[in-house]
Amino acid sequence: MSDHLLRVLSEDGLVRVCIAQTTELVEEIRHRQQSDPTATVAIGRLATGAALMSSLLKGSQRIALRVEGSGPLRRLQAEAEPCGTVRASLKQPVANLPLRQGHFDVANAIGKAGFLHVIKDLGLKEPYRGMVQLFSSEIAEDIAYYFTTSEQTPSSVGLGVELDQDGRVAVAGGFLLQLMPGAPVDLAEQLEARIRSLPPTTEQFRKGASPQQLAEGLLHGFSCQILGETPLRFCCHCSHQQSAALLSLLGREELTQMMEEQQTVTVTCEFCREVYWFEQAELIDIRGRL
Repeated sequence: MSDHLLRVLSEDGLVRVCIAQTTELVEEIRHRQQSDPTATVAIGRLATGAALMSSLLKGSQRIALRVEGSGPLRRLQAEAEPCGTVRASLKQPVANLPLRQGHFDVANAIGKAGFLHVIKDLGLKEPYRGMVQLFSSEIAEDIAYYFTTSEQTPSSVGLGVELDQDGRVAVAGGFLLQLMPGAPVDLAEQLEARIRSLPPTTEQFRKGASPQQLAEGLLHGFSCQILGETPLRFCCHCSHQQSAALLSLLGREELTQMMEEQQTVTVTCEFCREVYWFEQAELIDIRGRL
């Protein structure tokens, strides 16, 4: 089944669930970033989290998640749009950490000290910016902590990435479950118990379950309505023009020095790794407009 996101609401309007299957998307990110296994799991979780959070937006709005930590990965970021496009990057794609109790050590790869930044472009004059300290550095719990503390929306988040023996992504996905205003307190306890009783999201996907079946499992006993489905895919919005704009930010002096040292200047997109080439004539033109 191709990657997509499913949005579901309980008939009483008290519980919202989003399910994302992101296997192909995360594998594309792994390939472009050339990340090692632990880094792949980390960035895959963040990209899946961004896709889930984008389902709460509309139109041309966008969301960006950035994790900055004290671990070897240093900085991870992912961006997503409601139309289903996602991109992500790693400052350092190699964590080079051993397994910890049989699992990839994402928490130490990110670092226990750090922050989760949430930036939403809602089409207003300035984007919304939120920030919380990392709660567990496992990403799912950090996103749930952000929702609970910054947006006062009780939330549960599950994110998973499984790799094959060659380090490629075998299955990836996740869920976002939120209580809506007016939900009784005991409902949260009931849903948390339900989540704990279910196998991990990736295990269910690996066994052939669909996002709708995962949603039905999470909301067992509830009458639900499907709000919509959205295909998910990797997409980067970089361009030659944007790369030229980045070069102009260097200023005349630094750009002149770069031109003296190199006949051709390249700019590499951190998300898709596309390389843009600038010859002397174009560099002179960029400098002339400064």
